[in-house]
Amino acid sequence: MAEWACFAACRRGRGGLPPALAGALAVMLLGSLAAAQDQPPAPPPGQAAPPDQAAAPLTPEQLDQLTAPIALYPDPLVGQILIAATYPLEVVEADRWLQQPANSALNGDQLAAALEHQPWDPSVKSLVAFPQILKMMDGNLTWTEQLGDAFLAGQPAVMDSVQRLRQKAEAAGKLKSTPQQVVSNDGGAILIEPADPNSCYVPVYDPSVVYGTWSYPDYPPYYFPGFFPGVAIGPLGFGWLDVGIVASLWGWDRSDWRGHRIDIDANRFNALNLHHPPIASGAWQHDPSHRGGVPYWDPAVRARFQGAATAEARRAVRGFPAVAPAPLARPTGLAARPPAKIPDRPPAPEIERAAAAAASRPPAPQIERTPAAAAARAPAVLRPTPAVLQSFGRGPEVRAQAQRGQASRMSAPAPRAPAPAARAPAARAAPAPQGKGEHK
Repeated sequence: MAEWACFAACRRGRGGLPPALAGALAVMLLGSLAAAQDQPPAPPPGQAAPPDQAAAPLTPEQLDQLTAPIALYPDPLVGQILIAATYPLEVVEADRWLQQPANSALNGDQLAAALEHQPWDPSVKSLVAFPQILKMMDGNLTWTEQLGDAFLAGQPAVMDSVQRLRQKAEAAGKLKSTPQQVVSNDGGAILIEPADPNSCYVPVYDPSVVYGTWSYPDYPPYYFPGFFPGVAIGPLGFGWLDVGIVASLWGWDRSDWRGHRIDIDANRFNALNLHHPPIASGAWQHDPSHRGGVPYWDPAVRARFQGAATAEARRAVRGFPAVAPAPLARPTGLAARPPAKIPDRPPAPEIERAAAAAASRPPAPQIERTPAAAAARAPAVLRPTPAVLQSFGRGPEVRAQAQRGQASRMSAPAPRAPAPAARAPAARAAPAPQGKGEHK
């Protein structure tokens, strides 16, 4: 849960701490925890570090558990979510940008114009028009990261999972055309499209109800209640969230379910991706430049998008010696991670409780600094985005190592800035009132 504490520190920075200092503190926390994680015992002299072990592919049961919350969304929205999940750091940035009151008040063309200045992937920009979906992804980062990893490791398997769940909902009598959506069949693939070209109705549902009897008790479906307040559930088990379509942010992706690909309209996509080289029309391809340094768990995916030098590059940025550490194996599938437990309704996912607990804890006293002391320290070096969403294991050991690292850094003398000729002692600034923007 260490990464959630770091995110909480960053969120708290928007209230009582200056944003620059809060960001530096979050980077410091992440760096110390990642450093403790990234220093496994070196191999004996003359012995090479073992290669990454191949990650076991997720089973259909595990994939259905992941895709259950979104499988019944309209096709264009499903495509945007799957793509955006491969860029989890940009999802976090976009949701926090949207929490600022000046940004949350934007809509339509004004919103599209404001997003032109952001460097995020078009999929992330498009989800800003769906603030509840964006907040759901930011509030459940473990799920978001797992969904994106699964999509990169096995795009056909994830798209088959969506179709498998749609067939179950249709067989249970829950999925059909309504005034809000048009459900059709294209050669065995179930398509879902908005019924109104100017509105997208997002279905709000309990996965344990709309898919009939859930077939995998060991892998209960993920369920995130609480992100759609005020939506009433109807007789089919659905409620509807009406979101007005922003033309420039919608309709650039089309899911080819039988071909297991998401086709991109290059002209519309490139218009949203101004800060990156243009692409040609065709199947969507993952762009590592939008990943922001978040590591790829699957070794095969890592080799495709990062290469063998990525781990060493991260160590070099953190100042570690140029050695070849033994890599940490990724847990083989969701079975190695606690599944979402849903004993009663409405459940509260464990990761949401952990994030809330981390956000409620006050910052550690060691990181308090007066403005004068902060000004005297050298500016924080912003490394390429650290492994923000990397899960940390070996809890007591990691915590002990992180505390030792933090104590070592705190005891080191801070670089001295040249003293001005005559200057009155800096007065300690009163702490800023805590506050947090919230998009309604």
